[in-house]
Amino acid sequence: MPLPYTSPPTAKGLIQSLLLAAEGEAFPSRQLVAAGALFGISENNIRVALVRLQNEGLAEVSGRGCYTLGQGAQGLGQAISAWRHVEARMVPWQGQYVGVHVAALARSDRTALARRERALQMLGFREVSKGLLMRPDNLDGGVGACRERLLQLGADAASLVFGMHTPCEQITGQLGGLWSVVQLNQRYRQTCERLQRWLDTHHQLPPDQAAREAYLLDKVAVRQVVWDPLLPDEWVDAPARREMFALTRAFDAAGRDIWTRFFRYSDGD
Repeated sequence: MPLPYTSPPTAKGLIQSLLLAAEGEAFPSRQLVAAGALFGISENNIRVALVRLQNEGLAEVSGRGCYTLGQGAQGLGQAISAWRHVEARMVPWQGQYVGVHVAALARSDRTALARRERALQMLGFREVSKGLLMRPDNLDGGVGACRERLLQLGADAASLVFGMHTPCEQITGQLGGLWSVVQLNQRYRQTCERLQRWLDTHHQLPPDQAAREAYLLDKVAVRQVVWDPLLPDEWVDAPARREMFALTRAFDAAGRDIWTRFFRYSDGD
């Protein structure tokens, strides 16, 4: 039965996910090939994807037959790898906001535009007026840290990042609907139920199926954490969010153990 909210990875996507999960450690190509086989991806497709990722600066050779993230993926990789400690970035909200103004920036470079929009979304900014985005100022380090993190995620250096102490009512009147808080709370609870149900039953699965399902579910859950807007506790169901973050960490640890056993199995150990 197909898992909910998941889709099979592409060769490039699978490789990037595994290199990110390795957190700087070298990843043997034979294990990338074995992982590809789990999802019906041929060895040739894995090797072609590796060449393309190297050409794009997103992967590089590290020793004989091993790969790591390339320089082009380091900033985003470091940001994503910090997801386990994401709650530590939140501080009590004092009723202020951080704004970003990008209306004067060019939109003709589609790659730069995609990086900018991804960075803003990942940091929880939402557009309140054309070219003006906001988020509550409840992240450690305030405006300066937001600016540095946006740059790390690929936003333009020319983006204007600033504090907003008393936004006008025309702006604050929109804020309640920008983050779809009801749906956000529902996703916290649904993810907890899905991960816990799988953890309670996965021992019955063969190694290849357990590894495949662990990858798919973990990818969805970790992405949910990485892209969470980290709104103030008083805006969301904070206990449900904490439970989801904690359960995702536990699931990720279990998934790593499952994949370690799978690679040993595939290597014939």
